[in-house]
Amino acid sequence: MSLTKIASHRLAANLPRATYNASSHLATRFNSTQQPSSSNASQNDTTAPNAGRPGSKTHFGYQTIDTDAKESMVKNVFSSVASSYDLMNDAMSLGVHRLWKDDFVSILNPGRRGPVRILDMAGGTGDIALRMLDHAREKYADRTTSVVVSDINPNMLKEGRRRVRKTMYHDTPQISFQLANAQALPKDIFPDNSFDLYTIAFGIRNCTSVPDVLSEAYRVLKPGGTFACLEFGKVGNPLLSQLYDTYSFSVIPLLGTILASDRDSYQYLVESIRRFPSQPDFAQMIRNAGFSTGEDWEGEGGAWRDLWGGIASVHMGVKV
Repeated sequence: MSLTKIASHRLAANLPRATYNASSHLATRFNSTQQPSSSNASQNDTTAPNAGRPGSKTHFGYQTIDTDAKESMVKNVFSSVASSYDLMNDAMSLGVHRLWKDDFVSILNPGRRGPVRILDMAGGTGDIALRMLDHAREKYADRTTSVVVSDINPNMLKEGRRRVRKTMYHDTPQISFQLANAQALPKDIFPDNSFDLYTIAFGIRNCTSVPDVLSEAYRVLKPGGTFACLEFGKVGNPLLSQLYDTYSFSVIPLLGTILASDRDSYQYLVESIRRFPSQPDFAQMIRNAGFSTGEDWEGEGGAWRDLWGGIASVHMGVKV
């Protein structure tokens, strides 16, 4: 099912006008939204704000570790897989991540009503950013939309710069790279109310404190700006869930060994998916950060859209 069914009438009304697709098909979806709530989503290691407090514990996959250690451990994982990042995602999703990313960009539709300024967080290799720029240029002849690609890992950014050098965007103001922690973006580089669109694809689950990431996303977005997240989710169908678990825990680490000589990194990535909050809990976290979302269900009118039965999900929220 196409991701274009994710848009809501109310949510679309609040999207930055440059990113909202005003077609009648999109405009009729999602006829209501939820505002931020004071209720708390169920908590796990990644859901507590300010998770770096002294003595606190968190999880690295299924391991319990000191919170302060997680950042460097995640950096090591992505330093290991940076040069084979697409190969890693191919293994994690049987190659379908490419279609998911294409649909993710299509629904955001950059260039529809003019140029936008985008922050692509945890986007080091530039695959989302390049899709955004290509979409705006090819569909709307927009050569002004720009993307700041930010990542905590310098090796991922190095890979992104290498890729961009092969494109027409090299050495232009349309794309730039910035080393930064999504939980604490430097205000001199990322001022308040400075972006129209904040994207994060398959990255937020690796952060130590998801609420801190969401809080920073809210801060840097302009009023009416859009937060959009593509992330692995929870599978609802028991049979599909069992098949997916078998593939994840038996096949993916083996592929890591064969394709990248790195079983441990792939094992962590599988475990990190299982540790991430469910779709309803994550939707509530987005609302708790101040965003307006769809209603608390999947699909039409809902806060998220499941892909392939929930193997991945798209979440969106608007800064109010």
